[in-house]
Amino acid sequence: MPADLISKWNERYRDAEHVPLACDVLLQNRHLLPPQGRALDLACGLGGNALFLARLGLQVQAWDISDVAIGKLQNLAEQESLPIDARVCDVEKQYPEPDCHDVIVVSYYLDRQLFPVLAQSLRPGGLLFYETFTRAHVSDRGPQNPEYRLQPNELLSAFSGLQILFYREEDLVGDVMQGVRDVAQLVEVSICER
Repeated sequence: MPADLISKWNERYRDAEHVPLACDVLLQNRHLLPPQGRALDLACGLGGNALFLARLGLQVQAWDISDVAIGKLQNLAEQESLPIDARVCDVEKQYPEPDCHDVIVVSYYLDRQLFPVLAQSLRPGGLLFYETFTRAHVSDRGPQNPEYRLQPNELLSAFSGLQILFYREEDLVGDVMQGVRDVAQLVEVSICER
């Protein structure tokens, strides 16, 4: 793992004292979640998505490059006796196995090379929840490098073999002080046997 990248994220999470929250696309579409199964919170940070999924009864893996973030998540999971397997790993080098997850959540992380891997990691009927920054934005939130931001409608064609259940990307249309801005949100389901 690149030491400078690990240091960057460890520094960011070291002083974080807020309670991690699940991303909006997961909260708004929780009615789609299965009552049980295996879930993955990829590039989990402090693990808001992982905690949310585990509280609903799913068996959760949470992966991140930051050992500080993973340590904090492990402590929270232990305090609540939640079934979270939190691991330090470089998600650009260690991929999830095929056909093994019922739910995958990715929030505020973008690596386009992982798109086919994520689709293949879902079991038939498995759900992908994805929310991350877009190039059309009205605030300074998120990365400044446009390569780490989605192009317009990019998520719509990113995952072959999946069916769109929910998509939202408001771009700069209308009153930009209202609505969901700066991000694209997607929920898809795996419909094909591989």
